[in-house]
Amino acid sequence: MSDDVYSSAQTLPVYRSEDFRVASGVAEGDGLSFADELVMDDIYHLSENAVRMPMVVDQDGSGRTYHILDRSEAGKPGNLLVLDSCLTLIAPDSATYEALVLVEVEDGMAVEVYLLPLATLEPRTDYQLVGVDRHAATARFAEVACVSFTRGTHITMASGEQRRVELLQPGDKVLTRDDGPQEIRWIGQATLRAVGAFAPVVIRKGVLHNENDLRLSPDHRIFVYQRQDRVGAGRAEVFVKVRHLINGDTVFQEDGGFVDYYQLLFDDHQIIFAEGIAAESLLVDPRTRAAIPDEVGRQVSGNRPGHKHRPHQDYEVAESLISRPDAAALLRRASSSGALD
Repeated sequence: MSDDVYSSAQTLPVYRSEDFRVASGVAEGDGLSFADELVMDDIYHLSENAVRMPMVVDQDGSGRTYHILDRSEAGKPGNLLVLDSCLTLIAPDSATYEALVLVEVEDGMAVEVYLLPLATLEPRTDYQLVGVDRHAATARFAEVACVSFTRGTHITMASGEQRRVELLQPGDKVLTRDDGPQEIRWIGQATLRAVGAFAPVVIRKGVLHNENDLRLSPDHRIFVYQRQDRVGAGRAEVFVKVRHLINGDTVFQEDGGFVDYYQLLFDDHQIIFAEGIAAESLLVDPRTRAAIPDEVGRQVSGNRPGHKHRPHQDYEVAESLISRPDAAALLRRASSSGALD
């Protein structure tokens, strides 16, 4: 398979339909199904033995249909995966949860249904189905993929000034790693419940030479130049999702309450500096484009489905290589002047 295909690959941690069954209601005993077959007010339980399986997919350009790749543990490689709907569930304590329904299609027929929760679900808990929205699914899926900085994050401007992200304006020039000063074309902002896929990852002050605590969306990628390849990537440059660095101590997910997220968009996908850490800007692709105004999307990508490919995207490190308790410490040592000590 070509590098171009894998450059747009995404890993979705999903439950199979049999893992999320109706415990009480009209469809009692049945596993999760697609929107047309769901019954409002049915109560679901997550299986005690449920395990989220990694499904690796690539985009077909529509933002709603994907192809399952051969690195998936869930689904059959080559089959289509359709983003079906967004569910709203309510627990006994009145907390609400959202989850996406994905349908695997082979030869025009649905062969499996998957659940992609946007917050953590627990066994032995009643989840009452109170909403099914076919139209919101694409937007919610896009929101998860939109890499974001939290309110208060200091961004390095072209002048060297450290400016809080919420004070930035389109047209402001930001320092980029590869292209010098670049103008911000668009700034997105959303206030979300800080749960599950939307709970920010906190990198404590100094862990990666950052000036202050840095809070980023979980799939946000940071760029590290290693003076010595301590993580075994086979190269000096590595591009790492912050959720793969979580160790529960110096890097952790801050779950609870609400979070103000900001997305910074440039004409090209850029690496900028947040609290001194090199971090990516918003990448326009078929998935995220649903979260960007149409006019802005056309300005930055023209007739393409998204931003053009940049060399730094090839430096992304697989989760299997970097997801270890000492990963952040290794990257700190690898990127410091004393890396050879």
